[in-house]
Amino acid sequence: TDSSISSGSFCNGGKEKTMMRRTVTAVPTYVSSTSISSGRQYIVTRSLSYIQRQISSKFSITSSSLSSLYELNQEKTVLRSKRCFSTISSVTKSEHVKLTLSHMAYKNGMLRHQSNHFSTTPSLSSSSTSSDPIPSPLLSDYDLTHSECNVSPTIASRVGKNLHLLNAHPLNIIKQQIECYWTEKHEVSSSSSKSFNIYDSFPPIVQTYSNFDSLLIPADHVSRSKSDTYYLNKDVVLRTHTSAHQMELLKSGVDRFLVTGDVYRRDEIDSSHYPVFHQMEGVKMFNEDELFGCDSDDDVIRLVEQDLKKGLEGLAKELFGDVEMRWVDAYFPFTDPSYELEIFFGGEWLEVLGCGVIHREIVESSGRGKQPGWAFGLGLERLAMVLFSIPDIRLFWSEDERFHSQFRSGEIVTFEPYSKYPACFKDISF
Repeated sequence: TDSSISSGSFCNGGKEKTMMRRTVTAVPTYVSSTSISSGRQYIVTRSLSYIQRQISSKFSITSSSLSSLYELNQEKTVLRSKRCFSTISSVTKSEHVKLTLSHMAYKNGMLRHQSNHFSTTPSLSSSSTSSDPIPSPLLSDYDLTHSECNVSPTIASRVGKNLHLLNAHPLNIIKQQIECYWTEKHEVSSSSSKSFNIYDSFPPIVQTYSNFDSLLIPADHVSRSKSDTYYLNKDVVLRTHTSAHQMELLKSGVDRFLVTGDVYRRDEIDSSHYPVFHQMEGVKMFNEDELFGCDSDDDVIRLVEQDLKKGLEGLAKELFGDVEMRWVDAYFPFTDPSYELEIFFGGEWLEVLGCGVIHREIVESSGRGKQPGWAFGLGLERLAMVLFSIPDIRLFWSEDERFHSQFRSGEIVTFEPYSKYPACFKDISF
């Protein structure tokens, strides 16, 4: 008679994992009790030889069975068997046997019991492929193997991804909300008719002068070291902030602008830090009409400060609602005076952004004389993680549809966690 037997539990480190399903459909002769002793280890190749040697005359093994065993052998998997074959009794010689083996493991190799499979943090790569990362075409003119270059293949593959431009991506949603505030809501309450220009596609490859010198960052500043910055050569870097485009835009005559892009800093990777993230910089320069009534330089600085703080407090309310805020004195080489804005959100004080009055030396170097202005900079990931309740910064690089399907353009929603493993539908036979 036909019978179906399933015995696929194997012990690995005290954890039982379902490895394969065996179906015995017709039994020709009496097969003794367990063919492989419980608790002994066998490489699949040895198991295959054992089967061929001991029961080849009694079992008819199909090609699919051998194929499955061969695939397991290729995995070099060591199986610890609890009970590889069930006892079959009361059978006659006239019946025939077929032994078929099939995997119930993941297509991408659940049989490889690696310790990181049980990690609670997501994988650093966006996919499960083991192929080497492909450098961005933007870097085609640079020798990434040069001794002066410290850009790794993984970082090189991130250049030009532009997550902030992907429709319905959390970073794009935050970007659009901030741009909408400055170009529409803020300007309605402002007496000026000038609008903010938006730039969001500048390449992240900049000269060291633009990234450091033009912003008055000292030659011995720690941010210039190769332990902090990615160098393509001694004169070219991957920008560490969007302020790297400030001097260029000021020289072009633009008075108000928002610059968004990916920035790169060598950093330890954890749930809140990643070497690639996204920033937005805002700049507003004041003309003589807007400075009417200011009799001294102190009056000008005071007016610029007030306008800056009023605008950024409005932005914080637009994003977080009616929250408690406070200003903290800070230091940045390119602004004077400088401040940080903090909000009380979720039971704790959170730093939202840094800002200040643009340093006069920078303004003079841009050919604008003593024209005053302010600037601010903020990190999109920091805001998105708080607003969407996203627990790990690496999730922004995920290509998993279970991540992207949760978000809609223009909407702030709460992120719903999901397994780091692909969805798998299991068919279990008894």
